[in-house]
Amino acid sequence: MKIFFLVPYPLKESPSQRFRFEQYFEALTKAGHTYAIQTFLDSHNWHLFFKSGFIIKKLFSLAKGFLKRWLALLKTSKYDFVFVHREVAPIGPPIFEWLIVKILKKKIIYDFDDAIWMTDRLGEGVFFRFFKWRRKVSSICSWSYKVSCGNHYLKDYALQFNSFAFYNPSTLDCVGHHNPTFYKPTKSAGEIVIGWTGSHSTLKYLTTIQPVIERLQNQFSFISFLVIADQPPTITLQKMTFIKWNPETEVADLLKIDIGIMPLPDDEWAKGKCGFKALQYMSLEIPAVVSPVGVNSSIINHGVNGYLAFTDKDWFNYLSALIIDQNLRNNIGKLGRETVIKNYSVSSNTANFLSLFE
Repeated sequence: MKIFFLVPYPLKESPSQRFRFEQYFEALTKAGHTYAIQTFLDSHNWHLFFKSGFIIKKLFSLAKGFLKRWLALLKTSKYDFVFVHREVAPIGPPIFEWLIVKILKKKIIYDFDDAIWMTDRLGEGVFFRFFKWRRKVSSICSWSYKVSCGNHYLKDYALQFNSFAFYNPSTLDCVGHHNPTFYKPTKSAGEIVIGWTGSHSTLKYLTTIQPVIERLQNQFSFISFLVIADQPPTITLQKMTFIKWNPETEVADLLKIDIGIMPLPDDEWAKGKCGFKALQYMSLEIPAVVSPVGVNSSIINHGVNGYLAFTDKDWFNYLSALIIDQNLRNNIGKLGRETVIKNYSVSSNTANFLSLFE
């Protein structure tokens, strides 16, 4: 089959793309498929949108992206499938998707890993909501040949509009990338590092866990806190270190963490999350303590391969237990990695991913 990937972000930079389909390019080739890729934004333009100002340059980047999409329509006829991640264009109604299906008669494989039909932005303006046109998600689902969903909550949403919606988890390469045996420990002796990784959009969740970390640091003088993200955190803590996310050092940086955390609010947006932070920790044998929201409760078998923390007391107790007991950390970590290899690895999910193109 010939597959045309129309995706929003530059390759090898966005976690949602890297761990949902970019890792399967080699598998597609081995299965006899061929593919081409067009991104809406290039690397420079994508990073531009993380900065304040630069309005003219941002508008130019959007115009350039739309021009690329119109030109892409001229190439679409030679492909069997069009793989759309999230949306063909970041603003406006789903004109390109409609043209691909209704006029060009091509099959769309529609993929998403967040509850993108809604938003978690508090106080978002009417103007911005109008231009994002999030109601397009239901339309794209209904027009698609198949819908690839990152968890069962997202799948249940898609099934309202398309009976061919499938669970396709975000996965990790536990052999060639997320593999702790490739790296030497770089932790300071006697220090326990509690860590968090994520993007600028989820940094706000750290405010909910800040009082617990402060209490732990007051009780255990050897505790430090590490944040790995694309932007610095806004919270302040004793012994807090920030490492800017870098794809080249991603795994080595994560292995500086002894205990990984994933706090989330219990709301509809968070239920759309695919537990990716937890999976990253677990794949590297880092014990994870997470909020029991959405798919997290499926990934974590409480007390076996990680911990589910409902309250601040839970957070404090489970983190304390892991802090003082190295054997517990080791056992939880090993079982966590086994879980990822079995259920959330590229090798375990390749056949499922390839079935999207049948």
